[in-house]
Amino acid sequence: MASPCIDVCRYDPETGWCFGCGMTRPEKKGWKKAKDKDARKAIRAALPARLAALEAAGHRVGKAAKRKA
Repeated sequence: MASPCIDVCRYDPETGWCFGCGMTRPEKKGWKKAKDKDARKAIRAALPARLAALEAAGHRVGKAAKRKA
């Protein structure tokens, strides 16, 4: 399963979620080491809601987060 990381790697200071993909730093670091597909699926399942919450809070998310406001 491919990583959801899109190389934005800028984090919300309140939640710790990446504005690009929604993962936290520990999740990104552990992604390659995680051999358990269920763990990866659980991370992936949480990302859309995280990105939606960041966007609702007025942040740029996904590829748009690469551009500074």
